[in-house]
Amino acid sequence: MSESLSQEQKNTIAQWVADGASIADVQKNIRDTFGLSMTYMDVRFLVDDLNLTLQDKAEPVAEETAVETAPAEAPFQAEENSSAPSPNEEAAPPPASGQVRVTVDPVQRPGVALGGRVTFSDGLTGQWQLDSYGQLGFVPPHQGYQPTPADIQAFQSALQQEVAKMGY
Repeated sequence: MSESLSQEQKNTIAQWVADGASIADVQKNIRDTFGLSMTYMDVRFLVDDLNLTLQDKAEPVAEETAVETAPAEAPFQAEENSSAPSPNEEAAPPPASGQVRVTVDPVQRPGVALGGRVTFSDGLTGQWQLDSYGQLGFVPPHQGYQPTPADIQAFQSALQQEVAKMGY
């Protein structure tokens, strides 16, 4: 589609993007200004073809919303966890040596589609949560904690089993 646009039109589009226009804004401007009807995806590809970078619009975001929309590599803020349960939680016995245990919280926190706790083979307990987009988040028991690769695999398998039991 970029081949059918003149250099002047491409420069105009580049200016819109530089001014902070979103893909939807560019799509509307192309239709209104050039009389061309393009799909959202076509406009997205056009922006990529022109090597343009979209500007991030900084908006104040509530803490719960930030948890829902955070990137996959760091989806949730680290929280201080203690191995002692809160008064309204059951104390989960530590798993047998070499085992990983996954539980689902009976009441979910706001902004979390499904969440619970995981106790790794070393006895440390963290929190896991799935957001409404299906992204998995993990809150470690302490900053810098990294479960072993075997524990991660066991956690993923146990989580799939627990979620399947619930009909998901």
